[in-house]
Amino acid sequence: MNPAAQIAFRVAVAFVALGLGGASIAAIVGLVLSRTGPSTGVSLCAGNAVAPAGGRDYLGQNNVWGAGTPQCVTVGDQSLRIDSAEHDVPPQGAPAATPSLVRGCHWQECTDVGDLPVQVSAMPRVTSDWVSSQVDTGVFNAAYVVWFHSGPVAEGTPDGAELVIWLRSRGGVRPGGVLLAREVPISDARWNVWLARDQGRVRITYERVGEVTAVKGLDISAFTQDSVGRGQVSPDWYLVAVEAGFNLWRGGAGNAIEDFSVSVDAQAPRKAIGTPVPAACFAALTVDETWTGGFRAVVEVANVGTSPVGGWVLDWTFPDGQRVEESAVVRVTQSGFSVYVTGGALEPGASTTFDLVGSGVAPGIVSITCTPV
Repeated sequence: MNPAAQIAFRVAVAFVALGLGGASIAAIVGLVLSRTGPSTGVSLCAGNAVAPAGGRDYLGQNNVWGAGTPQCVTVGDQSLRIDSAEHDVPPQGAPAATPSLVRGCHWQECTDVGDLPVQVSAMPRVTSDWVSSQVDTGVFNAAYVVWFHSGPVAEGTPDGAELVIWLRSRGGVRPGGVLLAREVPISDARWNVWLARDQGRVRITYERVGEVTAVKGLDISAFTQDSVGRGQVSPDWYLVAVEAGFNLWRGGAGNAIEDFSVSVDAQAPRKAIGTPVPAACFAALTVDETWTGGFRAVVEVANVGTSPVGGWVLDWTFPDGQRVEESAVVRVTQSGFSVYVTGGALEPGASTTFDLVGSGVAPGIVSITCTPV
């Protein structure tokens, strides 16, 4: 084991719904494995059980943390299969379990690798391949989680950001938080970017546009660079771990990681990742209720910067000619399809919400520009 960081992967990925990001689709026809998951291996049924998953470079974990229902997995050579899972928790809340494979260090133990952690400011090219088989029942998502910490060793929960790369989901779960941007091109795919704060830690989620069950050469360093540019990851932090797995709300048996690997190419470092440009405020619109010819929506505005915001202006365009008919708390003006809203001061980390009633078909994802004033 790495004497500098003996940290263990009891990864508690607690969030209402994850989110994540992208890579080349793994040569869908050519990426066919001879196995459908680990045919032999170590069976884990205890909720916090961990086992090596291919020498000492990877760990497999059962990781039942959000419920008391039973679950068993089989951990093989860089593979994991969910044999049984009797979960049934509301998809609006945290998942019951996150069975996954991990490479790197955090939560008191680490895999025996010398190329992690790496400091963000001098990060080499970090890529990953992941092939999964997924069932068509239950409520779950398949996602990477990349963990960042202020130092090279985390003696508990990493205190930096949690970067989620969301590849696929079933049962209607979506990333939580505020929608920052839509269809951002990274690693040969496009991603919707979400931001949330959980227990004081930033969670930035890259939700793939067009779901996949396999990726090849997923450029984790490119997602890191994007997060630094958004002011959510510090160049001084360290990438301490990469994990891939499933967040389970209901069921989950039959899902499998057929193959998983992480590569750190120290011979081909990327351009140094520099100083972040903090974003001051972001906003997201969520439809809460619909009826024939109308809808009610909730808009959340958050200050995700490091300084107070004296006021803010929201600007968005409805996609299908919807109109705002009523809003009791804030000043709303509309010109054609374009909507403008003004609001008051927000301290760093603070947020506010307001309701609006609109006419027309309920909109889907609405991209909102939030400008501090």
